[in-house]
Amino acid sequence: MRNTNYSVKKLQSYFILLAMLLFVTVANAKVYNYVGAYLNFGEWTMLTSQAQVGHSLGVAGGVGGMYELQVGPQYGQTRFLFNMGVGALGGMTGFMQSTNHTMALTEQTDLDGEKFDYVYELNNRKDQYRNIALQVPVMLGVQHNRFYMLAGVKLMANMWTQTYSTANLNTYGRYAGHDDFRNMPEYQFFDNLKINGGVETKLNMNLDVSLEIGARLRVMANAAGYDVPKDKVEYRLAAFVDYGLMDLHIKDNQSALIAPAAYNNGDTYPVYNTTSMVDNLVMNDVMSTEGFTSSVNNLMIGLKFTILFQMPEPGECLLCRDAYLGTRKSGRSRAGVKFEE
Repeated sequence: MRNTNYSVKKLQSYFILLAMLLFVTVANAKVYNYVGAYLNFGEWTMLTSQAQVGHSLGVAGGVGGMYELQVGPQYGQTRFLFNMGVGALGGMTGFMQSTNHTMALTEQTDLDGEKFDYVYELNNRKDQYRNIALQVPVMLGVQHNRFYMLAGVKLMANMWTQTYSTANLNTYGRYAGHDDFRNMPEYQFFDNLKINGGVETKLNMNLDVSLEIGARLRVMANAAGYDVPKDKVEYRLAAFVDYGLMDLHIKDNQSALIAPAAYNNGDTYPVYNTTSMVDNLVMNDVMSTEGFTSSVNNLMIGLKFTILFQMPEPGECLLCRDAYLGTRKSGRSRAGVKFEE
């Protein structure tokens, strides 16, 4: 027990020493302020927790502005980075379901007065999503020579989302003691009928953990023994990965497939609904129902281009006011000239 406590205290001492060293280094280092803009693009995926919904595949891109604080020596040595900004991200991705989905309306009455089950069968279903989001990244990192690394979080508020679903639909009648009644349009039994539809939906707010690794561009060669850019503009190119910690989909407890309540609306003389069984069909997308998956997480991998402009720094004064007043008060200038009071 004594050895364990000693090890813990020793580890704590190391952390305290490291923190003090970092604080002293930053406190005595020069501070550089930058403002800039970035452009990124990459592959956008939504990861689901259920096998029946395949991983999505799509593209996304964004643009934004930023402020960056760099603390450290001149170029060619290590600097600490603090970066924050705001931007817009837009993209499109889609799920291809790996299994068919069926739903049956039981105890229906056909036009001849016989009882049967009316069955919907969906296959080759795809849900596409178009999304526009607001992102606020907050990142910490380090820059050494040409290379840099940033890690942090990105708060993402999804402002607008639209889903567009397509599928092949089969409908058939299941009768007791008989084969299924298929491909009989006059009885509302269809084979491989193409259906589609789109609506606006919602996505939850998200928090991404982010890692960015890249390098500065347009850097002078090491001819003089150190890295000396001629201007105060930085160009960067990096690879990044964002992974969402929060569940994106709303989970409205809706059924994945909603069908009409009855095959016909007649009692003594059965007749079809005023609209067909297919027209009444409603498909809920993956992101608005628990019928497909219990959670959906965001993943984006891509490239990022950044341009940074160094903000002006206060220069050294040629005749500092405080020094001048000090010499007047003492009655003597820096050159030894006596001032008359």
